[in-house]
Amino acid sequence: MSSAAFVFPGMAPSKFAELTKFLVLDASARQRVAEADDVVGYSILDAYADGEDDYSAAAQLAFLVSCVALADSLTFRPDAVTGVSFGQKAAAVYSGALSFADAVRLTAIQADCEAEYFASQHQDVVTHTVMRVPEDGWRTVLGELSWYEISGVVDDGFHMISLHEGELEEFTRRISAVGGYSLYTMRPPVHAPAFEALRRRASAAAFGDCPLRDPEIPLVTDQDGTVVTTAAQVRTMLLDTFDRPIDWPSVTASLHRLDVTELHFCGTDNLFSRVPRAKEFKVVAHNPKLALKPRREAVLAG
Repeated sequence: MSSAAFVFPGMAPSKFAELTKFLVLDASARQRVAEADDVVGYSILDAYADGEDDYSAAAQLAFLVSCVALADSLTFRPDAVTGVSFGQKAAAVYSGALSFADAVRLTAIQADCEAEYFASQHQDVVTHTVMRVPEDGWRTVLGELSWYEISGVVDDGFHMISLHEGELEEFTRRISAVGGYSLYTMRPPVHAPAFEALRRRASAAAFGDCPLRDPEIPLVTDQDGTVVTTAAQVRTMLLDTFDRPIDWPSVTASLHRLDVTELHFCGTDNLFSRVPRAKEFKVVAHNPKLALKPRREAVLAG
């Protein structure tokens, strides 16, 4: 008998027209949009349309709403839930540990905290993703940097690293020279221990009085694959996203221990659902583009 987990992906720039079309036309999404508007006191779709930043508060809220609405549309209860990076808030909602309204509030406050923090701190730091890097070459190239911190392990030879932007061009050249490939660069950077002050700021501004509950469904952290069972652990998980790296291999190992055989990605994802660790499961995509087509299961791997 199959056992399924909902996976809520990390946020990446979305196709505006595709995402907003889903949020306007899908009944579950419209309801969630209305709830979110009530919480923040403005139209998130209007703000999203007026903005130019792929990671603005409105863009983050639109992405959160889309992920939760996509999970709403599924007709079965998962055996476990997990979220990658930004997706942890949606995972906490679906586990029963965090209300949707509080997730919206946290997202809006957190977005403001991040914007204010990176406006004056770590302006010379970016997070870059590389893949297919041989281990020996990886260690050699890291040793050539003046400073770095690991922001995520996606798979074997597949890493997210925070480094000084001035060293990025040479870093990407060296990664290519040792046989690896560069993917994309994130500004502002993410998930580095150097951002502990951002964690403290977000804790005081957004999490101080946030009501959390014990999860009703096994909730797996993206930092080390721990299955959290208490509200206090959920709070730590949500704060860890600021200054602890992602470890997707540990997440998939934890899901195997829970006897999960299917991963249902609820939201737009072009990374974690496609790596070898994910292909150990049956992977099913649920995203805005597919949601507006005739119902059919989009199996990516199995």
